Amino acid sequence: MSGANPDVIVIGGGPAGSTVSTLLAQHGYRVDLYERERFPRFHIGESLIPETYWVLQRLGMLPKLQGSRFVKKFSVQFVSANGRVSAPFYFWDNKPHECSQTWQVVRSEFDQMMLENAREHGVSAYEGVRVMDVLFDGERATGVRIRDAQGTRDVHARVVVDASGQAGLIQNRLRLRVWDPVLNKGAIWTYWEGAYRDSGRDEGATMVLQTGNKKGWFWYIPLHDNIVSVGVVGPFDYLFKGRESYETTYEEEVAHCPAVQERVAAARQASGYFATKDYSYRATRVAGDGWVMIGDAWGFLDPLYSSGVLLALKSGELAADAIAAGLQAGDTSAARLGEWGPRFNQGVDRMRRLVCEYYDGFSFGKFVQHNPELRGTVTDILIGDLFTDKVDAVWGPMEALYPPGKSPIPAWNGSAAPSTSNGEGGKANELLLPDGWKP
Repeated sequence: MSGANPDVIVIGGGPAGSTVSTLLAQHGYRVDLYERERFPRFHIGESLIPETYWVLQRLGMLPKLQGSRFVKKFSVQFVSANGRVSAPFYFWDNKPHECSQTWQVVRSEFDQMMLENAREHGVSAYEGVRVMDVLFDGERATGVRIRDAQGTRDVHARVVVDASGQAGLIQNRLRLRVWDPVLNKGAIWTYWEGAYRDSGRDEGATMVLQTGNKKGWFWYIPLHDNIVSVGVVGPFDYLFKGRESYETTYEEEVAHCPAVQERVAAARQASGYFATKDYSYRATRVAGDGWVMIGDAWGFLDPLYSSGVLLALKSGELAADAIAAGLQAGDTSAARLGEWGPRFNQGVDRMRRLVCEYYDGFSFGKFVQHNPELRGTVTDILIGDLFTDKVDAVWGPMEALYPPGKSPIPAWNGSAAPSTSNGEGGKANELLLPDGWKP
């Protein structure tokens, strides 16, 4: 490592960290990125939605993805509790543009591609380096304390970006995390080799399959090498309280979902069982003097509609532009570095409302039948076009179909009282790996 201090330090080499560091390097700033693990490493969150295209284009990632083995994704499809299969929501039908074809990615491969891309743009990215603490002078972040094979030392910078994922170094230190007052879910998943997949344009479709008892839903994501990621999502208490092993719970939930049973009947299980809990949270702000939080270090919404990677990329992009402007102006105050926060929160709340409507039993098929002119607007939200007021046209007609006495789902921008626990003693987005798992 060089002895000179960088302009910006980025903590974490996942999609958010790679994005912000690459874009800052494109602006001409010197960036040091510290990643505690060594890539490739396992991660969940495998389905990209179309609006990731625009950030990936800025990063110079599109040619690499186009030349990859990742399965191409053209649509999302829903299966109801009674087994009724919806017509696919083809992204191209709504937006005939190259962005409407996206990918189902193996995150160990995708994240490594993103990190290598950052290096190609001039980022000094170090793996196997643990950030022990963020250094502050009063309320201003001034650098980080790192530990690697050479020992422990301090590195200073004009701005520190926390992209540490669920570790949330700054979020935990400043007690900025708040748990979503409505969403409190968990997930259990595994991987199948040889499971059923459609052919042609539908081969890479993400499927959302509701369980027969309506207490949860399955994701069904086809990956390359004949692997399919299949996971069940349900209320935390339902999935994890009073149940036996993850394996037993998973098998019981598959039994509640004949559509999944049929698709994996002739397949071979290709991994153990994974679980993640307590993952709907966000921070009360995105930035402070000399620091910014992005990606899962800022918050996580829900796996429904696959918005996780988009929000990581988008927060990294918005933060990079704000940091570059602040550095150029000599202003790295909280107001300057966090000016993108309200717009970002508003976009997340749009997706959150669509998530909550699904969990609340709202029928999108019925909605489209009553409002066929809004099918494209609903699809806009599903593809991640969240940061424009035009999509708000769906909420009034949606509320018109509510049963008597039902109130609209309120927006939530992380304004509840901060907490570092949801009462279950878990960690945000806690990932539980199978025994002996090797990513």
